[in-house]
Amino acid sequence: MAEPYGESPLASHADVLTDSSVPGDLRLSEVSFTAQVTLRVDPKSPAAERIGTALGTMLPNQAGQVSRTERLLVAWLGPDEWLLVGPEGEADRIQATVAEALGDEHGAVVDVSAHRTIIEVAGPKAPELLAKGCALDLHRRSFGPDRCAQTLLARTGVVLLCRDTEPPNYWIFVRASFARYLADWLRDAAAEYHQNR
Repeated sequence: MAEPYGESPLASHADVLTDSSVPGDLRLSEVSFTAQVTLRVDPKSPAAERIGTALGTMLPNQAGQVSRTERLLVAWLGPDEWLLVGPEGEADRIQATVAEALGDEHGAVVDVSAHRTIIEVAGPKAPELLAKGCALDLHRRSFGPDRCAQTLLARTGVVLLCRDTEPPNYWIFVRASFARYLADWLRDAAAEYHQNR
């Protein structure tokens, strides 16, 4: 019997990200195989409170907020929609926990782990690099740690999440089918940082 085999969307493009990195200024890499689960539920329902208790962090209730536990990140995507991100292999556990807390109330819990991959962009030049293709104000006062937004980056729909500002660290959630295009765009956008060294 054949063993199951999975390859991340950027497995064959890993060198593109590595070669685009500039020591001390910019680091690009793929964060592959994370567990990703979307949740739709009325934020004012008893189920939303039960889900927050079960997860160990309440569902963010403001646009662009992110809450975290040691092993889970919960990103606000809309008034009744969240993206739950955990370690590889935890999607079933996250789904089961949320589904049990949801009970019979109206809502949806869907494993979307294969839908997107994550490109991490970190380092002092990260905000400048992303600003080349994104209209968001990425200044730390406007888009600081634990903030997220659905936006366009290089004409590609992404979820952009700021993990930290000192040093800057962002996660870009991009559809698997657009991941190589975005990696190539990031390589081209980062080329000037190599020329300036």
